[in-house]
Amino acid sequence: MEFETVMQELEALGKERTKKIYMSNGAIEPVFGVTTGSMKPLKKEIKINQQLAEQLYATGNYDAMYFAGVIADPKAMTEADYDRWIDGAYFYMLSDYVVAVTLAESDIAQQVSDKWITSGEELKMSAGWSCYCWLLGNRKDEEFDSKKIQAMLEQVKVEIHNAPPRTQASMNNFVMTVGVSYKPLHDEALRIAHEIGPVEMQREGKVPGVLHAALDIEKQIEKGRIGFKRKYVRC
Repeated sequence: MEFETVMQELEALGKERTKKIYMSNGAIEPVFGVTTGSMKPLKKEIKINQQLAEQLYATGNYDAMYFAGVIADPKAMTEADYDRWIDGAYFYMLSDYVVAVTLAESDIAQQVSDKWITSGEELKMSAGWSCYCWLLGNRKDEEFDSKKIQAMLEQVKVEIHNAPPRTQASMNNFVMTVGVSYKPLHDEALRIAHEIGPVEMQREGKVPGVLHAALDIEKQIEKGRIGFKRKYVRC
């Protein structure tokens, strides 16, 4: 399918109500307002097409950039490609739900995420922590170094209260994900989550959000979901 045709298809799928929701969360024009579910037939037809994904991501159109992540070939992308994509991710729905998700299916996910986490840039740090959430929630526990994950939990404990808002959210999700999806450190994650306590996340133009990883983990304990792994990362 040609680039122009895909853009026309996405525009036709756009809904004004969905567009308003995306823009209230930080998306800026151009935006069509396409739900992720309505993209699935298009994804089924195209499957994987890295060249087309690059064309779509370069448009700056939120829906096209999201769909680029859906049809991208994560293993074909280099570290430089991921750096270019994160540089183009201007708000968290792109950094955490497009770039981080795509990166999570690559073989270089941890090394790129580690670099972003130490960057000092809010959305890069957020994407780095988010990528680990997608990884831990999908891959086998044996694929991770427990000492490294332990050190990351300690890092979150020290840094989360002074981190930028979006990074706080991803750090909180990291602790919760370790507590739920990484059994070797379940008890440790819960302990650290209680030490961290509630985290107030300031949001521009909105009431501050309160994050509490311990409560999130305990809810999943009650549901018997400890050890949960996603079958797929991308939709």
